[in-house]
Amino acid sequence: MAREQLKVLDALDVAKTQWYHFTAIIIAGMGFFTDAYDLFCISVCTKLLGRLYYHHEGAAKPGTLPPNVAAAVNGVALCGTLAGQLFFGWLGDKLGRKKVYGITLLLMIICSIGSGLSIGHDAKAVMATLCFFRFWLGFGIGGDYPLSATIMSEYANKKTRGAFIAAVFAMQGFGILTGGIFAIIISSIFQSRFDAPAYEVDALGSTVPQADYVWRIIVMFGALPAALTYYWRLKMPETARYTALVAKNAKQAANDMSKVLQVDIESEPQKVVEKPANTFGLFSKEFLRRHGLHLLGTTSTWFLLDIAFYSQNLFQKDIFTAIGWIPPAKTMNAIEEVFRIARAQTLIALCSTVPGYWFTVAFIDRMGRFAIQLMGFFFMTVFMFALAFPYNHWTHKDNRIGFVVLYSLTFFFANFGPNATTFVVPAEIFPARLRSTCHGISAAAGKLGAIVGAFGFLYLAQNKDKAKADAGYPAGIGVKNALIVLGVVNFLGMLFTFLVPESNGRSLEEMSRENEDETVD
Repeated sequence: MAREQLKVLDALDVAKTQWYHFTAIIIAGMGFFTDAYDLFCISVCTKLLGRLYYHHEGAAKPGTLPPNVAAAVNGVALCGTLAGQLFFGWLGDKLGRKKVYGITLLLMIICSIGSGLSIGHDAKAVMATLCFFRFWLGFGIGGDYPLSATIMSEYANKKTRGAFIAAVFAMQGFGILTGGIFAIIISSIFQSRFDAPAYEVDALGSTVPQADYVWRIIVMFGALPAALTYYWRLKMPETARYTALVAKNAKQAANDMSKVLQVDIESEPQKVVEKPANTFGLFSKEFLRRHGLHLLGTTSTWFLLDIAFYSQNLFQKDIFTAIGWIPPAKTMNAIEEVFRIARAQTLIALCSTVPGYWFTVAFIDRMGRFAIQLMGFFFMTVFMFALAFPYNHWTHKDNRIGFVVLYSLTFFFANFGPNATTFVVPAEIFPARLRSTCHGISAAAGKLGAIVGAFGFLYLAQNKDKAKADAGYPAGIGVKNALIVLGVVNFLGMLFTFLVPESNGRSLEEMSRENEDETVD
């Protein structure tokens, strides 16, 4: 039996788009801007780290990070993110979204700076310090996922809720793009100031002191956008849905939203007292009956998506080197290599990643979440197989542009597809008192997939051809195997999408069945 909805929640559902919506998008979105910058800027720096700290005097080729170190540097932030998503997701339901929202941003600021200041008496000590700070950086980033998604969903109106949540997530695209552009700028400045046109100069060690500043500046820059929005996060009021449905203070919820919406909203404390929301827990039979398949759907699709999405992002440089779009490392100095990698990744972000996010923002409330997610997984599958099976064709220098175009399209349909919708849906379909927790669990499943992708791809992309490896190509036939695996993963994601309900145009309470009585067994 359904209960009557609180007026403050009705007011939020039908509110016209106002300035506070856009303010919330910027405040929450800047966290995701920082998230993406911090997680993906390391992929620009990993080859430089290898040349700086693992170059041996008199060696015939540039130094590279050992596989275990490369995996740690790339993957440790993802491990921290997974832990942060679970912890802060749970904490957001226990203490409220607002109380813990500033903590995540503060962690990101401190650890971005700490990552850039990583020091040690040898290469192992520097990498260990870097990994320490990147783990806690990831921990803060992880907390931003469930909190930002839940806050935006609980602030938004019913009609454009999908676009608002997707817009928060779309700030990731700008973070990835900014990471590439900033790396191009910094490497260009250092390249012109400390002119070192050939790799042989590296062998003499003359560019090492200057190049060491490059990766540190790139990594530390991530603290700036987070610091700019810290104050505004602290000023945001608690969401009305948490205050009314979880904290059981309908009067406070009405007062808060009256100020935000700039309208008079009647407070109804008697409804909360007389008719409390249902109280089943996360591990109850009632939750399993109502939302068990939904949670399986959101966790499995996010897990499968992130295997593909993060492995593609973190190892773009290896793929581009393998097809010859980026020259072998021995033909250029360390700073030039950073420039070329950043330029390639920026081009992909500008032409496919960023547009994909904003296509989702534009169409999610028209097409619905289900259709966009299914379409995205389908085209990602098609393009992965189109790259994988004729892989030898794409490695020919006359066909590299075609490879890059198809590769870019996989990013476009990841973002105009499951990378956005897997973030949106868990913030809409679960009860208010479990919403942040369930979103955190779903997001953590995604990061588990990212970890599988990061470590798995590192193994699959190892060069099987020793001659090519010695010539400076870090990946060979292993890239083809990786692309085939990722195509299969995307196909499975398409199948598991059928477990996820459509939430388009429905209120959060309708989706979560918040106003229904529990079933008595």
